[in-house]
Amino acid sequence: MNDFDFLHGSWDVANRRLTGPLTGGDSWEEFPGHAVVRPLFGGNGNIDEITFPTLGRQGVTLRLFDRERKEWSIHWADSRTGRLDPPVVGGFTGDRGDFHGEDTYRGLPIRVHFVWRRLTADSARWEQEFSADGGRSWELNWVMELTRARSEDAS
Repeated sequence: MNDFDFLHGSWDVANRRLTGPLTGGDSWEEFPGHAVVRPLFGGNGNIDEITFPTLGRQGVTLRLFDRERKEWSIHWADSRTGRLDPPVVGGFTGDRGDFHGEDTYRGLPIRVHFVWRRLTADSARWEQEFSADGGRSWELNWVMELTRARSEDAS
């Protein structure tokens, strides 16, 4: 249940996002972010708030561990919509976490896959990919490279 303990604290985030997911395009945009992650329920969950200063928006991630199923659910909310998106669910094997779910993108039903990688005590990587064909093929569309913020920069 403590799989995400490595994420607690403040992070500088380098984002790289595909500008037109599921369109066959290959144009990417890069932008900074800053995230603060706090534990919940004695390790059974955590919450983070991320700001994207150049985009003028924020997001919140809620991660909860289901003790009975021994799996995590990850929920995302964005300041643009004010809605909690459907969760992705999964867990870690070693330093890699895989999480899957179903959602829609621009009205199209899709499958979503998140990958979390614990790289070092001060770095991590998150990836998101979509599948519009039931999981037969996947398109990587967002990568976050996280670097622990120095204490004087922490929020």
